[in-house]
Amino acid sequence: MHTSQQPEQHKQTSLNIRVETSEQVPTLPVAYFGMAVGTLAFSQTWRVAERGIRFPWAFSAYLGAIGLAIWSVLLLAYVGKWLFRTDLAKQEMQHPLQSSLAALGPISSLLAAIVVQPWSRTLGLPILLFALAWQTLLGFWIYGRFWKGGRVPDSISAAIYLPAVAQNFVADLAVTAYGWQELGSLLFGAGFFSWLALESMIVSRAALHAPIASEQRPLLGIQMAPAVVAGLTYTSLRPENADMFALMLLGYGLYQFALLLRLLPWVLHQAFALSYWSFSFGIAALANLALRIAEHTQTELMRMLSYGLLTIASVVILSLLSGTACLIWQRKFVVFVHYVPQQKSH
Repeated sequence: MHTSQQPEQHKQTSLNIRVETSEQVPTLPVAYFGMAVGTLAFSQTWRVAERGIRFPWAFSAYLGAIGLAIWSVLLLAYVGKWLFRTDLAKQEMQHPLQSSLAALGPISSLLAAIVVQPWSRTLGLPILLFALAWQTLLGFWIYGRFWKGGRVPDSISAAIYLPAVAQNFVADLAVTAYGWQELGSLLFGAGFFSWLALESMIVSRAALHAPIASEQRPLLGIQMAPAVVAGLTYTSLRPENADMFALMLLGYGLYQFALLLRLLPWVLHQAFALSYWSFSFGIAALANLALRIAEHTQTELMRMLSYGLLTIASVVILSLLSGTACLIWQRKFVVFVHYVPQQKSH
C-alpha cells in the first residue's frame, strides 16, 4: 500500500488494532458485536411496547430473529478468529480500547439468552451459562488489568464501562429472566457501584485532557447506557412498581441523551461507520425503561415520553441497520487489520 493512502485507511478502521505491518489480513473486529447488542436490545424494547400497542404482527419477534442471526454469524466469525488468526485475537485483547469492546461478545450472548427464553428455556439456558462464564472470565481479566494502572488518558473512554458495568447489568437482566432473582440482586450491586466509580474518571478525562479524537467520538453513545440499563435491572428485580429511584435513573438517562444531542454535530464529524452502533444499546434501553415506567404510572407525561423515545429509538436503530446493509452492499463491511507475522526464532 502506498504511504499516501494510509491516513484514509486509518480513518475508516479506527476501531481496529493499529500496529506496524508487512501485510494485511481481513478479519472481523470484536467491536462488531455491538450490532447484535443493539438489535437484540431493541427487540426487547418492542416486546415491552407491544404490551401497550396493538400491532398486527409481532415486530419484536422479527427483530429478535434478526438479532440472533447477527449474533450467531459474529460468534462463529470470532471463534474462527481465535482458531485461525490467534495472533490477531491476542493483539486485540492486549489493546486498551479493543479489549474493553470485547465485552460486547458476552453482553450480546446474554441478550441472546434473554431473547430465546420465551421461545425455549431449554435452548436458552446453555446460552446463558456460556455467556455467564464468558463475561466472568473476561470481566475479571480486563478489569483486573485496569487496576494495575499504566493507562494513558487517551485510552480512557466510555468503553471502560463495558467489562465491569454493562456485563453485570445485562447478566442481572438475563438471570432474572430465568428466575434467579437473588443472583440478579448481587449482579446489580456489582454493576451499579462499578458505574459510580468509573463515571467521574470518564468525565475527568473528557474535561481535563486533549479532545477526544474524531474516530472515537461515537463511543460517547455508550455514556447514555449505564443509568437506563441500571433502571431496567432495577425494574426487572422489582416489577411490581416503578418508584422514585427508577424515575431518577430515567431522569439521568434523559439528561445524558439531551447532552449527546447537544454534542451530535461534533460526534458526527466522520462519515457513517460501524462505531455508531455504540448509540444503539443506550437508546433502546432508554425507550424500554420509559415504557416500563409508563405501564405502572399510567400518567400522560410518561405515556407521551415513552412513545416519543420509542419512535426515536426505532429511527436510530433502523437507520443503523440500513447503513450497515449499505456498507455490506458496497463491500466495505470487512475491514483489513494490520498484522505483524511472528518472527521465527533462529
